[in-house]
Amino acid sequence: MRSSSRLALDNAPRLDSPGLAVASLCAAVALASSIDAIVKLLSGGYPVHQLLAVRAGVALPLLAVFVLWREGTLSLPRSQWKLVGLRGLVMATAYLAFSMAVATVPLASGVAIYFTMPLFVAALAGPVLGELVPARRWLLIAAGFTGVLIMIRPGSAVFEPAALLALYAAFGYGCSQLITRSLTGPVPSAILAFWGNAFYLVLAIILAVLFSGFGNPEGLHPSIAFLTRSWQMPTPADFALMASTGVLSAGAMVLFATAYRLEQANFVAPFEYSAMLWATLYGFFLFADLPDAYTITGGSVVALAGLAMLWLDTRARRSPHPAGGSSRSSRNSAAKETMNP
Repeated sequence: MRSSSRLALDNAPRLDSPGLAVASLCAAVALASSIDAIVKLLSGGYPVHQLLAVRAGVALPLLAVFVLWREGTLSLPRSQWKLVGLRGLVMATAYLAFSMAVATVPLASGVAIYFTMPLFVAALAGPVLGELVPARRWLLIAAGFTGVLIMIRPGSAVFEPAALLALYAAFGYGCSQLITRSLTGPVPSAILAFWGNAFYLVLAIILAVLFSGFGNPEGLHPSIAFLTRSWQMPTPADFALMASTGVLSAGAMVLFATAYRLEQANFVAPFEYSAMLWATLYGFFLFADLPDAYTITGGSVVALAGLAMLWLDTRARRSPHPAGGSSRSSRNSAAKETMNP
């Protein structure tokens, strides 16, 4: 579903326009969800690296114009390149995993599993950043992952291994968020988004070379076929859909930027769960998929755990001495991540 920074960390003053912020955020989520649907729609005939290459190739120049207009440069401090490179690699593999997952699992299931990302951030903040994770957060983390178990039902006859790819995507984006918080100096998140997309293009080219002789394999698991298929000559309509993902991703990045500049993240972030509605609608109208009771139940548990985590973060930041939390936690604002910029 998602792939780059939401531009939520810049220290620009908030403009206090809640209505426009929510509208921008919901529009950004709608564009990002549309990309997911296009990827799933084309996954049966083209390789994931072809879709990713076209998308990144279209998005990069559009993002470059936006970043140059906003920041005046595309460059990064030399001291930040290692972490930015690691972040780009992790995010690229996470996006690849999510795309492979939605080739097989219903969109609603993949998106619901993705929303475990903030739970991974909370769980990893202790060992990675040295932040204190209080007991109530561990309870929410456990509840969220219980929701995932309800959805994917490991060990049952209906278990789909591709769901684990969506779970890795959430883990990868959580790791990229922690890497962003570990940067030793301020790096404009618009520039991070641009270079993140550059890594997607590099990964797509590498995969295209690796699988150039595989043709169009038959009889493979849909997610594996989506990865190993060699490039195919697209029809004009299919190429237009591929190219549209680049335009949509650039537009989503600008809208996410607008939303998080207009209002605080703790106000607009809950509206990102509107992605579940879009995933359900696209799943029904394009693929005749409706979430079953397990997906609805498990997804609701994950969403409630994530929203409760956000509420705890908001309360901790408002308190000068957050109970059970570390001062470092209150000083660091998490980078909001999205699989589609």
